[in-house]
Amino acid sequence: MQLQQRINLLVELGKYLVSENDSWKIAKQKAFAENGWFTDEFINLAASNIAAEFLEKNKLEAWIGNYEFPQENPHPKNIGLIMAGNIPLVGFHDFLSIFISGNKQTIKPSSKDNILIKNLVQQLKILEPASHDYISFAEMLKGCDGYIATGSNNSARYFEYYFGKYPNLIRRNRTSVAILEGNESTTDLEKLADDVYVYFGLGCRNVTKLFVPVQYDFISLLNAFSKYNYLGDYHKYKNNYDYQLALQILNKKYYMTNGSVILTEDSSSFSPISVLHYEYYNSASDLSSFLHDNEDIQCVVGKTNIPFGQSQKPRLADYADGTDTLQFLQKLGETV
Repeated sequence: MQLQQRINLLVELGKYLVSENDSWKIAKQKAFAENGWFTDEFINLAASNIAAEFLEKNKLEAWIGNYEFPQENPHPKNIGLIMAGNIPLVGFHDFLSIFISGNKQTIKPSSKDNILIKNLVQQLKILEPASHDYISFAEMLKGCDGYIATGSNNSARYFEYYFGKYPNLIRRNRTSVAILEGNESTTDLEKLADDVYVYFGLGCRNVTKLFVPVQYDFISLLNAFSKYNYLGDYHKYKNNYDYQLALQILNKKYYMTNGSVILTEDSSSFSPISVLHYEYYNSASDLSSFLHDNEDIQCVVGKTNIPFGQSQKPRLADYADGTDTLQFLQKLGETV
């Protein structure tokens, strides 16, 4: 397929993602049955974000125009793609990058998220049968020209062992933080709630820690966060909340809660489901070196960083872990 054909096909896929197509509706129901964290609300949110930010024609053309991919890839490479499954369609950007570059891919989807991506690939093949030659699925990835793998820090060690001698992109655990100045509006804090709660906080772009000025008053924040108190009625989230609350009480730790999130002071950037860590700072300069050198941080949210409420709306050029996937594929295409 020509590059423009692939772009046009992806645009049609974007329309499918926000449609009421019966096949897509059934896929979403099956995905929730397989993984209780994939509620209809959050699958639809992921789908609409992908359609709006990744699959609009002008955005795709502008994005791919920054690279030197030919209209037709004369020597496509086969990329082994191992997807994560922490939030719905979290591996879609890698899939998109490989497809638009004209390369082939063999996908090993996560057991937690194998319904949605297979349905989208099936739809691509219905729209354009030629795409069948570009995408396949496998439980074991062998003999590929390069690999892109996303997983935990532990699984990354296995990826490095198996794929280290091949061109690769290996991604590990990451999380996101927010910097508050103490003068945020109610609207700002309600948008920050989106960064914290969306996808139950399971994504690498979810804020799991706050940096707050000394003597910060948390009352306004907890009140603003109450917009997501309904998540406390969902059994999987509620079980985590109750467990974490019990730990705070048994360990006699100071905590604050609004009934759906537990705020506790902790130096770790990572926090469990339903828990949000915070740490005090004296000046912004105190944070600059920490945030700049910390490989665990995916996003920094705040007035001078990613705007409140935008962490879960990445654009095409917002690559996971800051590594340019298309540049990796372009260099790989230059090898014989």
